[in-house]
Amino acid sequence: MPCSARSSLRAYKIAAVLGATAISALVTLANGAAIAAGNPPDSLVPTWQPHSFSRPLLLQDEGSFFVGGQQIHTDFPSTTPTGLNAPGTYTVNQMYVHYWIPLTGFGPQKIPVIMVHGSNHTGVTYETTPDGREGWATYFVRQGYPVYVVDQAGRGRSSFDPTSVNQAIVQQNLSVLPSAGFQLYPREGAWVNFLFGPSYGVAWPDERFPLGALDEYTAQLVPNTEVTLVNGGTNTINDLAALLDKIGPAVIIVHSQSGTYGLGAVVQRSNLVKGLISVEGGCTPITQSDVNSYYRNVPFLSLWGDHSVGAVGANGDARRTGCQATVSAFKSAGGNATFLSLPDDLGIHGNSHMMMMDNNNLQLADILMYWIRLNVEHDRRY
Repeated sequence: MPCSARSSLRAYKIAAVLGATAISALVTLANGAAIAAGNPPDSLVPTWQPHSFSRPLLLQDEGSFFVGGQQIHTDFPSTTPTGLNAPGTYTVNQMYVHYWIPLTGFGPQKIPVIMVHGSNHTGVTYETTPDGREGWATYFVRQGYPVYVVDQAGRGRSSFDPTSVNQAIVQQNLSVLPSAGFQLYPREGAWVNFLFGPSYGVAWPDERFPLGALDEYTAQLVPNTEVTLVNGGTNTINDLAALLDKIGPAVIIVHSQSGTYGLGAVVQRSNLVKGLISVEGGCTPITQSDVNSYYRNVPFLSLWGDHSVGAVGANGDARRTGCQATVSAFKSAGGNATFLSLPDDLGIHGNSHMMMMDNNNLQLADILMYWIRLNVEHDRRY
């Protein structure tokens, strides 16, 4: 008797013995038999197929873990703190890490790369692009780099602390809520702030962001819930230091809001940060003492796309000129620092603030890897 027929017969006997309660089991087993026979029912035929990889990705390991975190007591684990939801202990300030380790034996394994997202985003920033192309994370892995993509402490899979929200509801006391609020750009604001165009619905003529996938992109935006944590973003800096302690020397790529977190990680672990790449990330404030003690010892690249000149929002003139001043300060102290404008220095136009998702994202990844080879990998002492 064919295997698929035996599976269906077993399902029938289960239903006969258990009666109506076995209907779901019967359906599950019958569908399994149909799939095994190569005839899946219409309801199981997928409407979407993976297509971002041009060829198989060879891995030695892939997985996730958390770093950092503290146990705290809360009197408001919920809005009904009784029974199993009574006051108790849980973990906050931890950071989620997703990692890919390339398969060895296909060339030398290179220095690990840590990728940190910006405001309103999670580690998805570096994964599959909104229109389904390969992202920076796995593309770096293809070139031999172990990659660690994080969700900032208090954001995404790293979670946040609901205590203040629950307390405000129970006590009807708004004063206990985070003063910063849960900031999230609406799609109209994201369009302008992330440099897709000068106003919502109007794209720059040379825009490289895949605007046809705007719905997919805005679905990944999340509020900045790290405001619920004591010390806010400083927890991410501490967790980056803990991640470096765990995996050893690495290059850190930061984006936008997390630019200053990369600088903080250098101060805490300048011996382990072997290169810092800031993708339109914040570069200020810095102190001359930190420049002399830490920053001048770590190669630094500030990468900028197009249309930031005169831009409204956080990604305009003030941040760009601040990064230019920071690069100058590092170089004046004897450090290795570069300010790289894609349109001005390389003639590459149209890149948005979300350049790791733009239609030339892998070309830009190649540029970053070239910088790493020149400025980090030549020194094998790490």
